[in-house]
Amino acid sequence: MAMTSGGTLPRVAGRWLRPWAFPALLLGALEFYARTAGRGSEALAAPSAAAAAFAQLLPSMEPDGLFRATAFTLGSAAAGLLLGTLAGVAIGLPLGLSRRAAQAGFLTIEVLRPIPSVALIPLAMLVFGFGFRMEIGVVAFAVFWPMLILSQAAVRQVEPRLLEVARALELAPAARIRKIVLPAALPRLFVALRLSVAVALVVAVTVEIAANPHGMGYALIIAQQSLDPALMLAWLGWIGAVGVAVNAVAQWAQRAAARAMGEVRR
Repeated sequence: MAMTSGGTLPRVAGRWLRPWAFPALLLGALEFYARTAGRGSEALAAPSAAAAAFAQLLPSMEPDGLFRATAFTLGSAAAGLLLGTLAGVAIGLPLGLSRRAAQAGFLTIEVLRPIPSVALIPLAMLVFGFGFRMEIGVVAFAVFWPMLILSQAAVRQVEPRLLEVARALELAPAARIRKIVLPAALPRLFVALRLSVAVALVVAVTVEIAANPHGMGYALIIAQQSLDPALMLAWLGWIGAVGVAVNAVAQWAQRAAARAMGEVRR
C-alpha cells in the first residue's frame, strides 16, 4: 500500500504540474531578457514588474480600475452573447428543419457572414454612440453567425426516426421543436455556445481597444499609450486569466448539461 501511495503521488503531482512547465519557462526567459538585454525597453517589462503593477490595480475602484473594467467587459460580452445566441438559434432551427427555408436564406447568409464584426464598429457608433449598447451590438453580430450555422447543422443531424415519430404523433411545429428537436440537438448546441463564449470575449476586448473608452481593452490601450509596458503586460495577463476562467465555466456548463441528459462527456 505504501509503495502504491508513494508511486501515485508523484504521478498526480506530475499531471498537475506538467501544463505549467512551458508557461514557467517562458516567464523565466522573459524575466531574464528584461533584466539583461531588454533593460530599459519601452515595449517589454519583466514579469515581476508586471506582477507589481497588477498588485497596484487590485485596490483601485476607479472607472478604469481592475474590477470595474472587468465587470464592464464581461457584462458586454454576456449581453451580446445572449442576444446573438437567441437570434442565431431562433433562425437556425427553422433553417435546419426546412431545406426550402435554408435555400431561400443561403445567399443572404453567405453575403453577410464573411463581414468582420470589427468592420461594423463605425456603423454601431453612429447608431448607438459610445458605450454599452455599441459593444453589445458588435458582439451579438459576431456571435450570431456561428450560432446560426452550428444550430442549423445540429438540427440536420437529428435522427430522422425521431422526426418521423413527431409526424406520426401529429405534433405541431412548436411542439416538435420543443419536445423532439431541441433535446436531440442540445449537446451540439452547447458545443456551439462554448465556441461563441470565446468569440464574445475576444470581440468585446477588440471593440474596447478600437473604439469604446471602457473595459479591459481600453485599459490595455491606455497602458500602451502611456508607455507603461509593466501595466500593459499586467492587463494582458489578467485578460488571459479571465479568458481561462470563462472557458472553464463554459466547459462546466456543457458537462452539466450532458450529465443532465444522461450523456457524460470526459
